[in-house]
Amino acid sequence: MSHKVPVANKIKTDLHEILEVRNLTESTFVMRFERKGMEFEAGQHICVGPPNGIHTREYSIYSAEEDDFIEILVKEVENGLVSPSLKKLQKGGFVVVEEPVGYFTINKDLPKNQKYVFIASGTGISPFHSFVQSKPGIDYTLLHGVKYGSEGYESEKYDKKRYVKCTSREGTGNYYGRVTDYLKENKFGKDVQYFLCGNCNMIHDVYDILEDQGVSTDNIHAEVYF
Repeated sequence: MSHKVPVANKIKTDLHEILEVRNLTESTFVMRFERKGMEFEAGQHICVGPPNGIHTREYSIYSAEEDDFIEILVKEVENGLVSPSLKKLQKGGFVVVEEPVGYFTINKDLPKNQKYVFIASGTGISPFHSFVQSKPGIDYTLLHGVKYGSEGYESEKYDKKRYVKCTSREGTGNYYGRVTDYLKENKFGKDVQYFLCGNCNMIHDVYDILEDQGVSTDNIHAEVYF
């Protein structure tokens, strides 16, 4: 007798060897592991967890579409179900990885000269790193909201003229204040494609600001980090 397989059991999982761990701050790091032929579009996310645990967590893919490895940007959350376990893993260990999913991607039908504004808070910068690394020549401005300048997370990989670090707790960034304050003072236009990734409060505030500036919701794309 046949039976219907639950949807959750259809998700493909696999063990991937850890190739490198780069510590960016005391609590934030980039983990690189085997790609093993995994296909993805920049902006998609994967669920990752320790090899002997029962929990996984969604992480936007940090690496480029053409890289022969996968990277994720992880911030250790105190008492978190997954990140403290990932923090303990080292090169040569393994992680459980589920196949990529998500629709926070760039429409291939948009013109090549399309302008983009990427707006991130904290580790919400991860999909934008993948966008920029995957699409050479893309016309973008990246606004990154963090508390301290040390939380720029490999900001040297972006074009200095296109990257704006907004620091809310100290004046060591490119702009002293919240990313929402910068957006109120600097309008980018109605024909721009806006991509937002980060905490829900930032995304709600940015939506309101852009709508007040006359930007259509069709031009606003969001991915919420909790």
